[in-house]
Amino acid sequence: MIHKFKFEDENIVMDINSGSVHIVDALIYEIIDDVLLLCKEDVLDKYKNKYKIDDIVEAIEEINELKEQEMLGTEDTYKNLIPAFLGRTPVVKALCLHVAHDCNLACRYCFAGEGEYHGSRGLMSFDVGKASIDFLVKNSGARKNIEVDFFGGEPLMNFDVVKQIVKYAKDQEKEHNKNFRFTLTTNGVLLNDEIIDFLNEHMYNVVLSLDGRPEVNDKMRPTRNDKGSYDMILPKFKRLVEKRGHKKYYIRGTFTHNNLDFSKDVLHMADMGFNEISVEPVVAPNNMSYALKEQDIETLCNEYETLAKEMLKRHTKDGKCFNFFHFMIDLNQGPCVYKRLAGCGSGTEYLAVTPEGDLYPCHQFVGMQEFKMGDIFKGVDNIEKRLEFEQCNVYSKEECTNCWSKFFCSGGCAANSYNFNKNINSTYKIGCDLQKKRLECAIGLQAKNL
Repeated sequence: MIHKFKFEDENIVMDINSGSVHIVDALIYEIIDDVLLLCKEDVLDKYKNKYKIDDIVEAIEEINELKEQEMLGTEDTYKNLIPAFLGRTPVVKALCLHVAHDCNLACRYCFAGEGEYHGSRGLMSFDVGKASIDFLVKNSGARKNIEVDFFGGEPLMNFDVVKQIVKYAKDQEKEHNKNFRFTLTTNGVLLNDEIIDFLNEHMYNVVLSLDGRPEVNDKMRPTRNDKGSYDMILPKFKRLVEKRGHKKYYIRGTFTHNNLDFSKDVLHMADMGFNEISVEPVVAPNNMSYALKEQDIETLCNEYETLAKEMLKRHTKDGKCFNFFHFMIDLNQGPCVYKRLAGCGSGTEYLAVTPEGDLYPCHQFVGMQEFKMGDIFKGVDNIEKRLEFEQCNVYSKEECTNCWSKFFCSGGCAANSYNFNKNINSTYKIGCDLQKKRLECAIGLQAKNL
């Protein structure tokens, strides 16, 4: 399987199974599908009135040479790995600790219902946090690097417990031959110098929630008294990033139907001095005014292309360079085979923990009782549900089977599939269409040596 597309002035051909990317001339771009399907004589006969015979022959030889080098028209060998994939014994690599089911903002698109997750407000105790670390150590097998994400609501509303959990986890490392990597996602309201210094010392990554331009951010991310949050939060984020040095962070925003020109929000954040940026499409029911519509897809795809071209311009002209999360892919090493097949590992390698210690497949399933997996005290006991997630992969989803992007999106988000189709083995169409465009932009940027 191959995929062809144009980016700027380049004709790009990607061999899906090998991951090889080729920049080709107009002749090869036009005839390559036929060369991979037809005999030489048929290709010559089809194009002889449009191109010179010698040029066609040379193009066919180049294509066939790439085939011999297994860089074009390669077989799908991933299918052969499915029995081993389904027979694996997954280990838990990461926990998302919901240390606060409460929030000090009132974001209008919040899937967590202002932090309540279909339940009551609450804060995780240190005892639950400690038991969560013990659960992760016990269930991570021989894996050394394991991850803990502090999440909410707003996790800094329970900052003392975050500090205690980090200390306890670090104390376990030597005894159990583990290396904890911590991430915290925050809206920034409670940031101060003490918290900033702690996060910069102990967090492998920090995710800072901001939607872009002041008017865009404040429309969807107001305070509890319906005031804008941008002016309060931006200086704190700038200070954290300034003091963080070269450690990992990114600004994470959400675009909605209200700001289909979201590239301007990304560029605004870049102009504010943030060089690691992620802006995600909102996922919301169709009856919400801010939900993305299928008729928005073309506009949004054009925005991704506008953004990619601006990134290219800024990198080549010493402008305010930045990285956009969705354009950062590794075509050489890439994700491991299992990650290509099943993505984030929700429900198996990745689990979410509520303040009470209940286990769910990921943060987006929290509060849906049918998806409760067990708890951190007794372990996973909903074996049927775990098996359902273990077997979820790009070959179990009919829509993914012949999709060129399947090994990069890994079948998409299980929660989105369930929320729109009541089936984790389905797909979310808007998400798929946008993901394909992001991948084309990412590949196009690499073709331009960015």
